[in-house]
Amino acid sequence: MAAAPPASARSRKPGYHPGFRPDIEGLRAVAVLTVLAFHASIPYFGGGYVGVDVFFVISGFLITGQLLAGIARDGRFSLAEFYARRARRILPAAGVVLTVTGVAAYLVLPPLRLRDTAVDVLTSALNVANWRFVANETDYLLASRDASPVLHFWSLAVEEQFYLVWAPLLLVIALIAGRHRLKAITFGVLAITAGSFALSLHWTATSEPLAYLASPSRAWQFGLGALVALTAPLAVWLTRALRHALLWSGLAAVAGSTVLFDESTPFPGTAALVPTVGAAAIILAGTGLSPVPDPARRQADESETGRGPVPDSEAAPAEGAARPERRPFGGPLRTRPMRAIGRLSFAWYLWHWPVVVLLEAGLGPLSWPVKAVATVAAALPAYLTLRLVERPLRFSAVLSLRPSRGLSAGFSAVVVPVVAALLLGSAAVRVMGDPVPRPDPRGAADGSGLTVEPGAAGMVPHPVLARQDFPPSAGCEIPLTAVISPRCLFGTGERRMTLLGDSHAGQWFSALKPIADRRGWSLEVLVKPGCPLPRLTVVDPRLGREYRECDTWRKNTLDRLVGGAKPELIVISTLGFYPGDPDWAAVIDPLRSLNVPIVYLRDTPSPGFDVPACLSKALNGSGSADRRTIDRCAVPRVSALPPARFIGGVRVVDVTDVLCPGTTCPAVRDGVVMYRDSSHLTDTAAAVLSPRIERHLELLRVIPPLWREVWRDDFTGPQRSRPSQANWQYDLGTCYPGCPAKNWGTGEIETMTDSTANVSLNGDGQLAIAPRRFPDGRWTSGRLTSVRADFQAPPGGVMRVEASLRLPKMNRRDGAGYWPAFWMLGAPFRATYTDWPGAGEVDIMESVNGRGGVFATMHCGTLPDGPCKESSGGLSSGEVPCADCHTRFRTYAAEIDFSTSPQQVRWYLDDREIHRVTADEMDPQTWARTTDHGFFLILNVAMGGALPKAKGGGPTRATVSGRPMLVDHVSVSVRN
Repeated sequence: MAAAPPASARSRKPGYHPGFRPDIEGLRAVAVLTVLAFHASIPYFGGGYVGVDVFFVISGFLITGQLLAGIARDGRFSLAEFYARRARRILPAAGVVLTVTGVAAYLVLPPLRLRDTAVDVLTSALNVANWRFVANETDYLLASRDASPVLHFWSLAVEEQFYLVWAPLLLVIALIAGRHRLKAITFGVLAITAGSFALSLHWTATSEPLAYLASPSRAWQFGLGALVALTAPLAVWLTRALRHALLWSGLAAVAGSTVLFDESTPFPGTAALVPTVGAAAIILAGTGLSPVPDPARRQADESETGRGPVPDSEAAPAEGAARPERRPFGGPLRTRPMRAIGRLSFAWYLWHWPVVVLLEAGLGPLSWPVKAVATVAAALPAYLTLRLVERPLRFSAVLSLRPSRGLSAGFSAVVVPVVAALLLGSAAVRVMGDPVPRPDPRGAADGSGLTVEPGAAGMVPHPVLARQDFPPSAGCEIPLTAVISPRCLFGTGERRMTLLGDSHAGQWFSALKPIADRRGWSLEVLVKPGCPLPRLTVVDPRLGREYRECDTWRKNTLDRLVGGAKPELIVISTLGFYPGDPDWAAVIDPLRSLNVPIVYLRDTPSPGFDVPACLSKALNGSGSADRRTIDRCAVPRVSALPPARFIGGVRVVDVTDVLCPGTTCPAVRDGVVMYRDSSHLTDTAAAVLSPRIERHLELLRVIPPLWREVWRDDFTGPQRSRPSQANWQYDLGTCYPGCPAKNWGTGEIETMTDSTANVSLNGDGQLAIAPRRFPDGRWTSGRLTSVRADFQAPPGGVMRVEASLRLPKMNRRDGAGYWPAFWMLGAPFRATYTDWPGAGEVDIMESVNGRGGVFATMHCGTLPDGPCKESSGGLSSGEVPCADCHTRFRTYAAEIDFSTSPQQVRWYLDDREIHRVTADEMDPQTWARTTDHGFFLILNVAMGGALPKAKGGGPTRATVSGRPMLVDHVSVSVRN
């Protein structure tokens, strides 16, 4: 029970000015030490983040007390003076830390992360960083990025937003309410505090990052401090015993929440009541006592911000105010060490986090003792900032003379880091160069290479674009709290394939959609990010609680599949690193009741860091990338791969060996950037893997094969060895047997040989055909023809002949006269070597003179002219541009299609049709003589001849010798 104060005190008017509070200076030390220990990962400080809550209560108490003192005395206060004091107190130190952090980030961080940091510095300088981080943390696809070195500025932004709104609000209420202003302010603060707390509870349940970082859901903590300030005149009634009870219970609440809370605690929510009420109790315990002298500034008349050591006013209470006892109070909070730390707390808080984050960026993950040492070391720049920036500007007589000067100083402290941020951003963009989109490489269906051009240089997509390289099905990945997937059906086919799982299933969209498209199926997407497909209890970090919506969605989705039309195939996948023991039977048993094939796509590696940011370190602004830097972004296979799982009754497709060849999982394979973040494949990588997954699914017999491969050569064998004699034979000399036409009938100048100098395997799974020039000017080269001559489209079906080729590396200057070709001749020609062009010739690919283009042509009919226009070169596509055909592997194919009406022959460069000839372009007899029989295949590189001459001439003295055409594979497939 409180004893009545002296009669003289009861007769005086109540006072609100908080004065200088040594105990609050010590309380700041408690707050900053808990935060620093938490960020240093020191054991038993898992809830150290509650120090920020303590700071908020301090700010609410001190700022409101200062404003109430002016209102009680004059009925109003000067907003200009208020903001000028806040600007001098906070902005200079913050501006110094932001600017120095930006410079240090330029020296340490990779360009892509530097660009992000530049935006973070900009928003921090403008005091809106909390909303920037809200956007990042609530976006599932962004939340896994590395921490920003200015992430802690979110709390400073919340405080500045509080100052921006709180002072005008109290002033407006005071002016409107007149003599009832203090009551009106009390009711207003109560309403705001209650409303903010309710909002905090709601957001904590629905989006914890929003609740944690947003100012509306934190306003109640400032409000609670403000309510303590409003009770200041009544606090003189508190007995010393009650004050001690409040002090020690408050310290116990803060300490208990620091030790017992951790990152899994739903926060702020109701849990935040413990440290918040505890801090309010500590402040209330020392309220109502007479102010003591401020050793930092004898005549200062400024209150504190709560974020750091802001010495309070020594000014005496207002005229007539209660003058309570001046006996010291505050227990351990008043000790010299605690007060010294409290004075340093603002600057130390600002400096410690950039030091830890940038040190980890340069050295890799740090143990907690190293983090602790780094945090302690941050006290040195903090002390220098306190002595050289914070106090001199805050107590400057010149700046304090007029509010405009303080505001100007604050404005300057904002402009400097803003300019620094803009310069940082432009520097990062300049280093990364122009992220020009490039065509996706063509994926290999099998073999050790990811693409048909193993070992390709460069990075596709550019690391900047890789971050946005999402599957084009984002609308199907439903929000956090949604429990029913929309109808996401891609395609018009009645039969469908279903993709089911979390975002690690969703990443396979562009791998599976072409597979479904080629079969006339639709692709159904049922995906919920962060939701494990097997039954498993997980805590979602964005909700800060058990992910109940995941369980509901899983049940709804399974009911939908079991109760609806059956798909042809169900493909499932999920992150392999969820903690706990997954219950697959709860999912697989209902799916098995559908009696359709179920395939599990094994989860892909999780590097655990921002891969595009790591790769951006390899960029130099010139469009090239350093290979060694790229290689350093690889991760050990043993740590990146989730454990393999056996799921009864489910077939497995595992592409791990191509993603992780050897002991590491590269960030870039065959020029393809594999990951868009710390664990998800880029959409480009998924699309490149589509042929391989299709091959796996065909081998598992869960999808009907589109093509039946009837012949193939992958040119495996030792270096300098000959190609398979079972598959190939040599054409030798300068003409066919019997020499019906000299120089192969085209005016070529080379002599074809079977020498391995002209034709051989290169040991990398490729055939090399290279022309050679002798000192006397003679040329030799190689010409292979398939042993088989019975490659033919089935009745009513289609035959596809394809090869993956890289043309000789050359240009028009050094490639004059080169004539690489992949073609096929009708089998009747082989009988006499005279039935040309009537037996039919399909030139799948020709290129001449090192030009950046290829030709596709059909020869048929009779000479000198006829339906196939032989006098003008046959039925040709003309030159099709192909700028990189001499530097990378491309797939060239021709299809003879008897399933259409009219029948047709189509030519393809990769998957793009470049030429077509249909049966209605000639009479039926000529068409049948050209196409309706077997063919044999030809690979050669000629020198000189009719086509090179028509396109600029034959070999010259500048023509280089020995540049090979490389052939990765040749195959023949049929489709009925």
